Amino acid sequence: MALAGHPDPELFVAEFSGSERTVADYLFAEVLEHQPEEARRLLLRTSIVDRVNAALADALTGAVGSRRVLQELEQQNAFVFSLDASRSWFRYHHLFADMLRLELERAEPELIPQLHRTAARWHAEHGYLVEAVRHAQAAEDWDAAARLVAEHSTTLALDGRGTTLEALLAQFPASAPSADPELALVFARRELLGGSLGDGEGYIALAESSASTVADERRSRFEISCAFARLMLARRRGDFTAALEEAQPLLDSGAEIASEPGPGSDVRAAALIQLGIVELWSSQYVDAERHLEQGLELARRGRRPYLEVQCLAHLAVAAARRSFGQARERALEALAIAEAHGWESDAVTGTALVTLGNIDVWQGRFDDAELWLERGEAAVRPDLEPATGLLLYNARGRLFVARGQLQEAVDSFRAAARLEALLVAPQFLRSPTHRILAQTQMRLADTGAARATLAALAEETPGSDTAQLALANVAFADGDAQAVVDALAPVLNGSLASGPMLLVDAFLLDAAARDLLGETHAAVEDVERALELAEQDRLIWPFVVTPPPDLLERHPRHRTSHGGLLKDILDVVAGSSPPPRATETAPLQEDLSESELRVLRYLPSNLSASEIASELILSVYTVKTHTRHIYAKLGVHRRTEAVERARELGILGSSSRLR
Repeated sequence: MALAGHPDPELFVAEFSGSERTVADYLFAEVLEHQPEEARRLLLRTSIVDRVNAALADALTGAVGSRRVLQELEQQNAFVFSLDASRSWFRYHHLFADMLRLELERAEPELIPQLHRTAARWHAEHGYLVEAVRHAQAAEDWDAAARLVAEHSTTLALDGRGTTLEALLAQFPASAPSADPELALVFARRELLGGSLGDGEGYIALAESSASTVADERRSRFEISCAFARLMLARRRGDFTAALEEAQPLLDSGAEIASEPGPGSDVRAAALIQLGIVELWSSQYVDAERHLEQGLELARRGRRPYLEVQCLAHLAVAAARRSFGQARERALEALAIAEAHGWESDAVTGTALVTLGNIDVWQGRFDDAELWLERGEAAVRPDLEPATGLLLYNARGRLFVARGQLQEAVDSFRAAARLEALLVAPQFLRSPTHRILAQTQMRLADTGAARATLAALAEETPGSDTAQLALANVAFADGDAQAVVDALAPVLNGSLASGPMLLVDAFLLDAAARDLLGETHAAVEDVERALELAEQDRLIWPFVVTPPPDLLERHPRHRTSHGGLLKDILDVVAGSSPPPRATETAPLQEDLSESELRVLRYLPSNLSASEIASELILSVYTVKTHTRHIYAKLGVHRRTEAVERARELGILGSSSRLR
């Protein structure tokens, strides 16, 4: 009817809504006016909500019996639809709802703020936080809205609902943070997460300047929130010394309220994870893993998957120092949880993605590495996570080196070096960045730049293993093989504590120098030592980029204990990919008992616990107890995982499923 008399039908369709006069008139005359007074009152007063049930309708109308009215309206097809099988929740057709709100504004405009306040109270009491805040904002009850956001913003953030929180904050007037110090801290966290560190610091200062206005019963929570915001600021800036100082009061504050899942446990879990991340990037590895494991336990107990992902990703970085297999397992677990919750593109996945890419670069799986690093680059904000950014740019640079894209590699390493300006204190990634940058500059015959880079590194960390390796690289570029051997001596004889990756580089460089000196036996021994160190994690990248290829080709096959790895290295040097990755399975810490093994053998079947009990002539309780013990010993949480893990360990027959 409306289209028939409209001069511009396309414009009409584009603007079509319940506020269009013709449609509104029709709905008003043919639907609303035909309803009894009780139903009209209910429809108008509940039009302010997106969905309604009987209890909410009773609160908004100040009457009882709303369930019957709503169900009758649905039966009449009066633009009212049930949302569940039990017909307890309802919504109105959006055109009908538009008309109802227009009519409410015409008939009872003074009632609308009160209805929104009532809706806000009801939603808050029943745990519908977002709806409660939106209705408080619609009523312009900014105090109530600010209180709700301040009390529950951490929950929203830890549930991975940062976008929702951002939308709620956007509805506050600009003056709101100045009027409420607790809300100012929420704005501070938003700015810190978004990268506006200066604005975030300003909001923290604003909140602290008005701390005396916070009610006594909320003062403790406010102080914890302040400390957490300062911790975030310090970590984002790369000021890990300050971050460590801010973390401890948080742990002390949360200790007495963290025994059960809830806000206290959430704060403690988040603080432990932040502390562990700071310790990780500060090379305090033992403390880092201890605090991250504690944070992971609390996150799982409190069912905080977003925290789990963040924690597992950084545990993967820590694990990579001793086992790429364990690191890969942690990172993949983090991604599986993220993907299950729709966070596969969220920034929280960035560290896990970069870790997987870095591992694949080291293991010569360059195509796989590129895919991981592309996803990681899309997720990581290097300005907000400079340490992860360093890991990303270093991994990409190594990938470019392996592929012979040397200028791109230099650009990537320089991007990593620029990130160091964001770090207040030197970190463990700094030296590798400059060393590999210098090596790449040498390959480009830019010896002046390489010498400057290495000289700065040697001056910055004099006498360190990295500095000695830098001196050896300079000597190698000069063709002074004996100086190479002399510089590497304290690294290779154990005088300096060095990690396996640096030692692999050192042995290979020493081998190349010994070969130039005609010390063939020593060169062979160096290559064999490098292969031995590389065997556990199947390191391939150093062999691709460091020694002359013929040094590896001449390595005697009949004398090496690492023929398989050497073959893989030579294949990668020749342009092939390594063989498919073998399943990397950690051994059991505790063997399964005979009784547990008997139950385990039935888990691949479709039998229920009671049916297994019948087969074994045991009680159901005993079977369930054995099953729990099996899960704990295998380190799994579900039946299918237990079967797969047992097959990997050889306890059960191999699976026929293609891996």
